[in-house]
Amino acid sequence: QQNNRTTEQQNNRTTEQQALIRLIQYVFGSVKVKLGDIATIVRGASPRPIREYITNDVNGVNWIKIGDVEANSKYVTSTKEKITEAGALKSRFVNEGDFILSNSMSFGRPYIVKQSGCIHDGWLSISDFNEYILPDYLYHLFNSNQMQKEMYSKASNGGAVSNLNATIVKSLVVVIPTFDEQERIIKILNRISDLVTDITTGLPAEIEARQKQYEYYRDKLLSF
Repeated sequence: QQNNRTTEQQNNRTTEQQALIRLIQYVFGSVKVKLGDIATIVRGASPRPIREYITNDVNGVNWIKIGDVEANSKYVTSTKEKITEAGALKSRFVNEGDFILSNSMSFGRPYIVKQSGCIHDGWLSISDFNEYILPDYLYHLFNSNQMQKEMYSKASNGGAVSNLNATIVKSLVVVIPTFDEQERIIKILNRISDLVTDITTGLPAEIEARQKQYEYYRDKLLSF
């Protein structure tokens, strides 16, 4: 009964928060919140030693590594390896539609998961945000110069860059417009981004110009 009351209280707080955010969006057009207030953010985990959990079984769980995605890719669509169910219990499972963020080396690279699986501790998982923000909007937001600079600044320690962690990402302030406005921004940025990434549409000079155009409009549209 105590657990049921706690769950009910949490649900009530969530409903109240959603209503408040919708009201602020209605009045002001957008709302600023900490990402940790509207999403679940956790670090991945690695079963060790990992070689003991890698499997060739087709029914194994997808094992999502940094090497499975290209730097300029938007989605995680496949993995080269799988792990056993026992390994999955020692890792962090992410569902299709969840968001993952690299937290080491080239940190701050965002991806949308298109194929569920498990992530190691080189990733952060961002989920449970769909009541407030669209995945494509969050993707462009994380790629914006403002967000990248903020992550770099918070991850820096005495001049040396350290890894991102869940606490840092939870503290990031994001601007959330209404869903209609998010969709409008997504449509514009996706259209320009498609031109940038499709090398068959023009010469390298034109592609470079489109890339600069995308970055300009992305930062303009995401500055509220």
